[in-house]
Amino acid sequence: MTLIQSGKFTNTKFFIHLDNRDNQDNMSSKIISIKGTRDYYPEEMAVRSYIYQKARLVSESFGYQEIDGPFLESIDLYAAKSGEELVKEQSFVFEDRGGDLIALRPELTPSIARMVSQRQNQLVYPLRWWSWGPFWRYERPQKGRTREFFQWNIDLIGVDSPEADAEMVAIAANFLIELGLSSGQVKVLVNNRQLMDSEMQDLDIPGDLRLNVFRLIDRRDKLSPDGWVSYGKDMGLTSQQISGLEILLGDFELWRKSNDLIRFFQVIESLGVSEYVQFAPHIIRGLDYYTGTVFEVWDEDGEFRAILGGGRYDSLVEAVGGKPLPAVGFAMGDLIISLVLKKFNRFPKSISQPAAQILVTVFDHTTMTNSYKMASSLRRAGFNVVSYPIHDKLSKQFRFGDRMGIELALILGPDEIENKQISIKDLRTGEQTTILEMDVIKFISERIGEKNKIS
Repeated sequence: MTLIQSGKFTNTKFFIHLDNRDNQDNMSSKIISIKGTRDYYPEEMAVRSYIYQKARLVSESFGYQEIDGPFLESIDLYAAKSGEELVKEQSFVFEDRGGDLIALRPELTPSIARMVSQRQNQLVYPLRWWSWGPFWRYERPQKGRTREFFQWNIDLIGVDSPEADAEMVAIAANFLIELGLSSGQVKVLVNNRQLMDSEMQDLDIPGDLRLNVFRLIDRRDKLSPDGWVSYGKDMGLTSQQISGLEILLGDFELWRKSNDLIRFFQVIESLGVSEYVQFAPHIIRGLDYYTGTVFEVWDEDGEFRAILGGGRYDSLVEAVGGKPLPAVGFAMGDLIISLVLKKFNRFPKSISQPAAQILVTVFDHTTMTNSYKMASSLRRAGFNVVSYPIHDKLSKQFRFGDRMGIELALILGPDEIENKQISIKDLRTGEQTTILEMDVIKFISERIGEKNKIS
């Protein structure tokens, strides 16, 4: 057995196996993917791409610009405001060679705040930014949650108003509409932390306990009723305060006490998405940096909660070294929304389109260059074309094209080449037509165009 041992990893048995001739049993074992990660085969990749395209469409329709940040950040960035649980329990953290603690980004909002603070005096406000990329959280993989995921982030920075909050919620609602989800299937649930803070003051809950109480509210649907009460008592709440919280969380007219929420719902009405949006006193969000309006998307029966979530975070830019700057935004993971679309059968039939429309076959080794020239000509004309890479039986090439979902196969045999013709086989019907080479682009354009109109 040949091994490479790598410096500091030697003592932890960090080995790379180059040759395993001494242990044939291990040769048959397969390396599997890391727990909490996903493999994106073409079908899964098509779903991810579809969601990304819809996110881009809606983001740009509201005038937002695409950005991104680094995948690695200092752990200090998240310690600034994200909350102890995210930093200590959910972040993938490692020490770099200089001794600094680095995290694989668990979310983007702190990075956005840092980016703004670095160029705060150069940017044109309000900023409308969106992004899509990979993130990592060390948590127990479960339905709708993995340790590695792709996420849509969108933020409106530099405006402190209920109108800005309403625009962000309207973006979320328009995304749901674009996906074909009805208001009877999903809702954007909205609350306001300042409103809830005021109500806690009326319940005589001390100021230093309120962040913990926000976490208690956020966990209400994750704990049993008795467990939730015990959790509240453990943090120092009295039975009377817990009873007051329970009454508060059942008051769906509470929003009328908030001038901000009254203005918010008026704008939601003007934006035409009111049927998708409703007040929900139990929506509070778990992260510490939220300061005002917060919201989440839930499905009709609560099977999928926090399909997307966000809110106002007016203190975060200042927390990472910038000047105070208001902001509101939300994030959505690709996995949970794909499960929602599957639940309500909202994936379009055409989501997994074949990579190519045309297969150019190879008749024999003497005609291969002719086939490659034809494939190149068709690509320049705007078609997606697969060239069969070797000479093989035409029947085998046709089977390959059919299994790949390709519609047309082109045949350039010696007779076709001599007569400046091309034979075209419809792999779906088996129909075969021979045409002049000069007419091939027109023929294919009409044929594929007709098919697309029918579908």
